[in-house]
Amino acid sequence: MQLSDKTLGQWLEYWAEKTPDKEYIVYSDRDLRFTWKQFNERVDNMAKGLLAIGVKPGSHLGIWATNVPDWLTFLYAGAKIGAVLVTINTNYKQHELEYIVDNADIDTICITEGVFDGSYIDMVYEMAPELKTMQRGYLNVSRFPKLKNVVFIGQEKYRGMYNTAEILLLGKNVPCNVLDKAKATVKCHDVVNMQYTSGTTGFPKGVMLTHHNITNNGFFTGEAMAFTPDDKLCICVPLFHCFGITLATMNCLTHGSTQVMVERFDPLIVLASVHKERCTALYGVPTMFIAELNHPMFNLFDVSSLRTGIMAGALCPIELMRQVTEKLHITHITSVYGLTESSPGMTHSTIEDSFEARCTTVGKEYPLTEVKILNPETGEECPSGEQGEVCCRGYLVMKGYYKNPEATAEVIDKDGWLHSGDLGVKDENGYYRITGRIKDMIIRGGENIYPREIEEYLYHLKGIKDIQVVGIPSAKYGEVVGAFIILQDGATLLSEDVKDFCRGQIARHKIPKYIFFVDSFPLTGSGKIQKFKLKDIGLETLKKQGVEVI
Repeated sequence: MQLSDKTLGQWLEYWAEKTPDKEYIVYSDRDLRFTWKQFNERVDNMAKGLLAIGVKPGSHLGIWATNVPDWLTFLYAGAKIGAVLVTINTNYKQHELEYIVDNADIDTICITEGVFDGSYIDMVYEMAPELKTMQRGYLNVSRFPKLKNVVFIGQEKYRGMYNTAEILLLGKNVPCNVLDKAKATVKCHDVVNMQYTSGTTGFPKGVMLTHHNITNNGFFTGEAMAFTPDDKLCICVPLFHCFGITLATMNCLTHGSTQVMVERFDPLIVLASVHKERCTALYGVPTMFIAELNHPMFNLFDVSSLRTGIMAGALCPIELMRQVTEKLHITHITSVYGLTESSPGMTHSTIEDSFEARCTTVGKEYPLTEVKILNPETGEECPSGEQGEVCCRGYLVMKGYYKNPEATAEVIDKDGWLHSGDLGVKDENGYYRITGRIKDMIIRGGENIYPREIEEYLYHLKGIKDIQVVGIPSAKYGEVVGAFIILQDGATLLSEDVKDFCRGQIARHKIPKYIFFVDSFPLTGSGKIQKFKLKDIGLETLKKQGVEVI
């Protein structure tokens, strides 16, 4: 295997020429279909339209939208002209939007109407009231001087904004040689995508990823699952996150596969899309697979066409992996471990790995990638079976955090090793297991407790649908174990039932002291569980109950 030097635009043009009439993008719920040739032509028109409104090589093009049909058009259009696509979390609110627009130096932002609990239109007008009084093309926002254009993704017209139909029309009037000139400036090691880390702790940081980073990571992801142009991947994970843009889109881009898109995660639409399009692969975080398996209409759909997929984005319960294999027919479900800063895949189990290895590990390192388990205190490599920090080095490591060399230096050491902040072990056969996050580790009276161990054990208690374990502050021990549990529909459990299930089976100091039955977990926009918020919820609940914990 070797690394490719193709840019996103070159990959798209490769398939548009090789398989022009093959379907590339499908929205099954509205029967919207693009072949490789049709999509490439749309991308070229959009790219020329963006050039017409002043977007140029090096421009920062923001996109704030769910997986709408033109999300990918803007990605590739920006990539072809050397612009950097800045993905914005769909759950962001006013303050977070303004932080990203300012920090990322966005000059053109593309938006939809918004999600059910917030209007992107209203938030952008609040951020840039000048839109209502200034002519398009002459926008001058006092608080955000670099912001010059707002594009509405859709047909509707809003004061001060372009819409996609207008951009495409402008593009038709731009000579092709103008686009060719911009394309000639693009190199594979240029930054093409900037993603802001989920912000589960601290302020989000802009992770700069290159064409080389994400296309190669996507290619090796597909190789681990034996992807070919005949595969159809149902994508219900958000495109603004590395799971969607790299593990999904870049996988399909480099293998000529079809993307069956779901605009916003809905287990019913996912199941219907798999059924209708005969999808061969499906991705998701654990909470998504749980929602699909537990949907009351699950048995109405034929999902037997599925063969592989990825469960990632959070620690994956073994029992859930088994259910996905048996009920969703994903006989070769795999798991990827990584982080945005590593493009994101660092390790990946493959379809050739044993069922046990795919259920209990995150596989081995990606090709042409170095992965080590390092002692966090000494920096020395840990022997097999000893826990340490997971680190990687190679083509997949980000270019750095945007305008933040200090933070970059904190995670990428002088030898080029990216430090993940995650704890893991490497076994004697070369497989990696993630045991938790350094900051998630619970220290009770000097004893280190790893939430993953307790979560895996309690997942086998009948009636539990999902579980997360966090540390709850304690005056006596520093921290004690708190378990947040979502029950199966119709199930009833008491706190004592959970503790009884643990007694005599796991060490006494690992048995949850506090148990909270909840309906859902607080999630980031990419589906990751925000454990720090669970801790806050637990403290607030205990306070209401009159329990003094600290």
